[in-house]
Amino acid sequence: MTVKSDHLLDRMMALHPKIIDLTLDRMERLLAALGHPERRLPPVIHVAGTNGKGSTQAMIRAGLEGAGLTAHAYTSPHLARFHERIRLAGELIDEDHLSRTLDTCLAANGPDAITYFEITTAAAFLAFSQTPADFTLLEVGLGGRLDATNVVDRPALSVITPVALDHQQYLGETLEEIAGEKAGIIKRGVPVVVGPQQEAALEVIEAKAARLGAPVIAHGQHWHVTTERERLIFQDETGLLDLPLPALAGPHQVQNAGTALAALRTLGVGNPDAAMQNAHWPARMQKLRHGPLVEAAPGVELWLDGGHNPHAAHAIVATLETLPQRPTYLICGMLNTKDVTGYMAPLAPCVESLTAVSIPGQGATLSADETAAAARSAGLEAQVAPDVDAALARISAADPTARVLICGSLYLAGEILKTNG
Repeated sequence: MTVKSDHLLDRMMALHPKIIDLTLDRMERLLAALGHPERRLPPVIHVAGTNGKGSTQAMIRAGLEGAGLTAHAYTSPHLARFHERIRLAGELIDEDHLSRTLDTCLAANGPDAITYFEITTAAAFLAFSQTPADFTLLEVGLGGRLDATNVVDRPALSVITPVALDHQQYLGETLEEIAGEKAGIIKRGVPVVVGPQQEAALEVIEAKAARLGAPVIAHGQHWHVTTERERLIFQDETGLLDLPLPALAGPHQVQNAGTALAALRTLGVGNPDAAMQNAHWPARMQKLRHGPLVEAAPGVELWLDGGHNPHAAHAIVATLETLPQRPTYLICGMLNTKDVTGYMAPLAPCVESLTAVSIPGQGATLSADETAAAARSAGLEAQVAPDVDAALARISAADPTARVLICGSLYLAGEILKTNG
C-alpha cells in the first residue's frame, strides 16, 4: 500500500514545472508563512561541495554522536525512501511525523509555485525546529549560493568539500564559477573548513571568506591528513591525532575524514575515533553482502557506488587499486545530464568490460545503447542488458568469481538498495 507521504510528495512535485530553478525567493516566502523555522534550529553545520559532502557529513555526525551529542541531518537525494533525507536527533523521521510536516508545508504554501526540493527542505527545517538536538547538519542540494538550504543567516560552521566541474548548466562553465556558487554558503564572521581543492577553486573560496571576515581552516595550510601503517594521521595547529582508518571504503575517504575532523576540531566537540569507525554512508563503494543479487551470484564480489562524475570515477579507481587483484566488471546506468565519457575514461584501464542498463523510472536516463556507445568511445568493451539482474547473470556465468561494480548514478544505486533489501 502506498503510504500517505508518497501521495503528498507527488503533489509537491507538481507545484513547479521545473525540477531545478535556483532562487531563494520562494523558499523565503514559505518559511515566513511557516513562522521561520530556519531561525529556530540547533547550531547549524552547513556542508557544500561537488564531491564528498555526504561522506564528510556522515563522519561529522558519527563524531558528534560518539561524544554523546545529538544531531539532526538533512541530505539529498534519498536512495530507497524519502525518509532518508531527514534524520531527527539521530533517527530517521517516521511516517506519521513526515506526513504531518508535509501536510503543514502544503497548506502554508497554497497554490504558489515552489520546487520539490524547496518545499521538502522547508519541511525538514520545520521538523528540525520542533525536535531538540545539539546540532543540525545541512547538506547543500545543488551549488550553494541559491540553494534552498542557504537561508540560515548564522550557522555555527561552514564546510566546503572538493569542488569540481559538475552541473555546469546550473552553476557555470568554469571551476572558478562553480567554486563561487559553493562559496555562497560562507557567512560573515563564520569559520569555514575547506577540504582539498584545486588552486583556482581555493582562490575563489579564500577571496569570498576574506570579504566576509570568515576565518578559513584550509587543507594543506591549517590541517593535514595522511595515512601511515594502516592508521590515519591528522595534524592541525592544536596537535596530532593517530586514528583508525575510516570505516568508509576508499583512499578518497581519508581526505573526507580530514575535513570532518577539522570541522569537529574547529567546533571543539566530538569523538575522533567514533568519526572514523562509526560512519555509514550507503552506495559509496559499498560492498553488498546479502540480498537477492548476492544470492544469485554467490561467488561474485559485488560492490555499489552512486558517483557520477569524473572526480567520482577517479575515486573508484583509487579504491579498486587498494583491493586484491580480481577481474572487475561494471554494470552501469547513467543520466543524460552527466559527463558520461568523462566518467568512464578513468575506469577503462582497470576493468574488463561494461554492461550498460537503463535506470528504471528515470525519464532522464540514457538508454542502455547510448551508455554502451559512450563506454566504447571511452575505450571500454561494452554490451547492453535489459536490467541489472540479467547483466549480473551474464557476467557471473562467464566469470563466477568476478568483482562486479554497479555504478553510474545514485538513482540506479537507490533502485538496487530498494530491490536488494
